[in-house]
Amino acid sequence: MSFILRTYTAPDFSLPALQAAPDVTLVPCPKDGVAPEGYHAMSIFPEYFKLNGRWHLAQESRMDCVAVWDGEYFQIREFRHLKTGDPVAVGRTERGEEGIFLHSNGFQEHVPERDRFAFRQGRSRETAFSRDYNELYELLRYERDHGKVVWVLGPAFAFDHDAREAFSRLVLGGYVHAILAGNALATHDLEAAYLGTALGQDILTQESRPNGHYNHLDTINRVRLHGSISAFLREEHIDNGILHACEEKGVPYVLAGSIRDDGPLPPVLGNVYEAQDAMRNQVRSATTVICLATMLHTIATGNMTPSYRVMPDGTIRQVYFYCVDISEFAVNKLSDRGSLSARGIVTNVQDFAVNLAKGLELM
Repeated sequence: MSFILRTYTAPDFSLPALQAAPDVTLVPCPKDGVAPEGYHAMSIFPEYFKLNGRWHLAQESRMDCVAVWDGEYFQIREFRHLKTGDPVAVGRTERGEEGIFLHSNGFQEHVPERDRFAFRQGRSRETAFSRDYNELYELLRYERDHGKVVWVLGPAFAFDHDAREAFSRLVLGGYVHAILAGNALATHDLEAAYLGTALGQDILTQESRPNGHYNHLDTINRVRLHGSISAFLREEHIDNGILHACEEKGVPYVLAGSIRDDGPLPPVLGNVYEAQDAMRNQVRSATTVICLATMLHTIATGNMTPSYRVMPDGTIRQVYFYCVDISEFAVNKLSDRGSLSARGIVTNVQDFAVNLAKGLELM
């Protein structure tokens, strides 16, 4: 069965209430980094602003940001990127009363009727996820050629030989278009390639090597000596791993720094706001986001991912968002964002990666 995107249905702006809606009010920012009083905060859903009698869909949206009119489009900006005098949309209603309309059901998701009392309606370790895997196989096959899949990775993959191999094959197979991670994922992946360990444990036997606690530091130090990850891979003749596959396929990776980082590796962004901007630059064109075993990076990415994407040809399509973790809390943390944007799978992410690669016939 081939994958078919849901069709987006735009609001009916011929309805009397929306025809009669006033233009949105624009108020200039009083100073850099400060929105005017009464600013309108964006959501994950498509939002329209009426100006000069015409409704405009916000481009490249992000929740908890504001809409700035640039003379042609409404640009969505973080507060820290606002400049004095930027004309910001104000209004706290969302049904057209102030020229702002939030459209939450444009993809016409079918929700079957359920009994008021029914078992196993949540997403837990007891949930059967076979259907989710089947849908994901079809989605990824579609996205490989028609979309952009951004993966948000914790370091768990690098601790296991099979999971690391499985994800490398996903990269080489064209199912990965960008990776968002931290210093740890990259460090342990490179340690595995360089020394065969992750945090000093053999990635095949899981046995600790003598003085293995030095291995990740030795790896970081060696990468810093070479000046970059690509130079390290080349000079040390590394021929395996997630980052090796990314370099081979030209897949970008953003490594966001943490207060606890060792080293860190040369490309790690130590400034949190620079890292956030770099992450958003990848997310703003994503059509599917899959977050694996990293709660903080998952929440950060979820906050900057809308439920829709305006494609280059002007069509509007759904953004698929998956959160995969062995912790039910981490998985359900984002389920409150709405069924259009978050699907949870409770499982060991190492098993998930292997199952995914096998289902896509890469292993």
